[in-house]
Amino acid sequence: MDQSLICSAKESDPYGELKIFAGSGSHRLADAICRKIGVPLARSETKIFSEGNIFVRVLENVRGRDVFIVQGTDKPVNDNLVELCFWIDALKRASASQVTAVIPYFSYAKGDKKDEPRVSIRARVVADMVEAAGADRVLTMDLHSPQIQGFFKVPVDHLYAMPVLVDEFKRRNIPNLVVASPDVGFGKQAYRYAEMFRCPVVIGNKTRTDHTENAELLDIIGDVDGRNVLIVDDFTISGGTLIEMAKACKLRGANDVYSCVSHAVFSQNAAAKIAASPIKEIVVTDTIFHAQENLPRNCRVISVASLFAKAILSIHRRESVSRLFESEESLF
Repeated sequence: MDQSLICSAKESDPYGELKIFAGSGSHRLADAICRKIGVPLARSETKIFSEGNIFVRVLENVRGRDVFIVQGTDKPVNDNLVELCFWIDALKRASASQVTAVIPYFSYAKGDKKDEPRVSIRARVVADMVEAAGADRVLTMDLHSPQIQGFFKVPVDHLYAMPVLVDEFKRRNIPNLVVASPDVGFGKQAYRYAEMFRCPVVIGNKTRTDHTENAELLDIIGDVDGRNVLIVDDFTISGGTLIEMAKACKLRGANDVYSCVSHAVFSQNAAAKIAASPIKEIVVTDTIFHAQENLPRNCRVISVASLFAKAILSIHRRESVSRLFESEESLF
């Protein structure tokens, strides 16, 4: 338990009492965040009726309070998204002074552009839904495309799991390391990882021909021969891209291949595929909860609760959230 956070939360506050609620999609992470801050998880109730309707109820007084609702939009995506909107609406109607939607994983982030005829820009539609429900602010982590922040008219605080993941691998002192991005799109973030490790970067040249979630790796830009490789990405669904990149690295003479991703979506059969792949170990965060038996045997989960806790306190106290990323040391 972080004593400094507890002291901060207990100080008299001109912005109203801090209340943190959990939706059914992120209860474990919300509970961990509350333990870090030293406040109890606020009481609430969620019911799903036989026909599929979702019912939510706030069981505490939130009038004049600064309220945070932690609810990711992972599987079941649409149920969790609708529940999030209902929570925001319930809290606003209960006269909360400010409602911040804490969305650890924003699943429709891939739908950030109109790159085909007659398709929806799904991330923009979701942003409109969250705003229409009444959210005053959004706190999220590792959006697939940072420009999604511009889809919202309310302030968006965008956290990165990178410092936590980097710290995890720095403790291992892996020699002769190279950071690998499975595609050009994540190349900029891969360079940021590499700067923190002070090591080179290689980039995979990947293409998708349809919406089957299968990607073809065409080539690797850079040298991995005789090196240990850390493949980095913001999320994985089937594990296919990571596995193909790992195989390509091994074919080009790489030694051990590791991977770290912020959001472990893990569709059906993904765990078995990753466990049987050349990836020695994959490290993921707890933005999405999985029972231990549904994780690959070579998977390790680390928590980002401390980072969310510090961001929530910064928002509550009207302080800068970006200061959390001014240096690695500020996170720990």
